[in-house]
Amino acid sequence: MSENNEVRVGIIGYGLAGSVFHAPLIDAARGLRLSAIVTSNPDRAGEAKQAYPNATLYDTAGQLWHDADKLDLVVIASPNRTHKPLAMAALHAGLGVVVDKPLAAHADDARELADEAERLGLFLTVFQNRRWDSDFLTLQQLMVDGELGEVRRFESRFERWRPEPKPGWRQSGAPEEAGGVLYDLGAHLIDQALVLFGPVKSVYAELEHRYPDAEVDDDSFVALTHHNGVRSHLWMSSVAAQCGPRMRVLGSRAAYTSFGLDGQENALKAGARPDQSDWLDNVEDGQGYLTAGSEERAIQNVPGGYLRFYERVAETFRKGEKPPVDPREAIAGLEIVAAAQHASAERRVIELPE
Repeated sequence: MSENNEVRVGIIGYGLAGSVFHAPLIDAARGLRLSAIVTSNPDRAGEAKQAYPNATLYDTAGQLWHDADKLDLVVIASPNRTHKPLAMAALHAGLGVVVDKPLAAHADDARELADEAERLGLFLTVFQNRRWDSDFLTLQQLMVDGELGEVRRFESRFERWRPEPKPGWRQSGAPEEAGGVLYDLGAHLIDQALVLFGPVKSVYAELEHRYPDAEVDDDSFVALTHHNGVRSHLWMSSVAAQCGPRMRVLGSRAAYTSFGLDGQENALKAGARPDQSDWLDNVEDGQGYLTAGSEERAIQNVPGGYLRFYERVAETFRKGEKPPVDPREAIAGLEIVAAAQHASAERRVIELPE
C-alpha cells in the first residue's frame, strides 16, 4: 500500500461501468487511491486522463500485470465475458480483486474464482451496488423495526422503456457474453432477494424476447420461493412502456411501496460526486409509502450510499476482514440465473438442491 496506507487501485475498463460507477466512487472513497486505468479506446483514455491526471493509463491488462507491484487491488469493469480470465490473472499477479457483477458468466466459473482467491489468501468481492439503493436500505430498516410484521411477498422491478435495442455485446446470445436483462438487471434483483430472505428452494421464470431478431431476453419475470416461505416476484424489462412500482412488499402488519429508481446512477452520470457537499441535492430518490388497508403515509426513503461499498472495501482490505459482498453469495445468485433459464426453457418450476 502507499505511504499513507491508501489502497492503490487499478481499473480495467473505462466504459459506462468504469467511468460512471467505479472511477468516481474509488476516487471519492477514504482509504483508496485511483492509481491506474486500462482502456484501449483512445477517446476514453483521453477522458480518463483529464478526469484523473494522477492515474497511470495503460492500453492493455498485460501492461498492468507488468506493473503489479505498483498496485494492491484491481477492479474488473470490462465486458462480462472477460470477468473470469481477468480476475484470475489479477489473483495470479498477487492482487486483490473487485469484479463488477456478474462475478462470471456461470456459477462454476465464479466458484473457481472464489476457490482460487481462498487458496491464495487474496481479497475477492463483487460490486453489487444495489445493496446500497435508497429503497433497499429503507426496506431493511422497516423490517428491522418490525413495521411490516412478517414479510410474505416481495415484489421488485427494474424496468426501462427502450423501444429500440441498445447495440452492444449485451445483445449477443453467445453464452460467454452473459447478455440480456436477466444478467444485467435481474442479477441485482436476485441478489437483493437473497440478502433479504435467504436461500431459495424453487425457481420459476418467463424469459421473453420482444425485440425483432433478439438473441437474448429483454422482458423477463422470475419467481423465487425461499426456504423461509417468502415469495419473491421479480420483473426486469427494457421494453416497459409504463413502469410499475420499484418495490411492493407485503407483510402481516403493513406494506411498503416505493416508486422510482434510486437517483445515484443519474447523479453520477451527470458528473456529481458523493464526496461533494451538494451530493444529496443532486440525487432524486423514489418516494416510499407505508400502507395498511385504507391507512397510508408517505415515508422518507433512507439516502442511498454506493460510496459505502468502496469505503468498506478499503477498510476490509487493510484489515484482512470479510469483504462487503461475499463471492459465495454471488455464486448463489448465478445458480438461480441458471435455474431461471432452465425453468423458462422447460416451462416448469425448478427445484434447487438443499
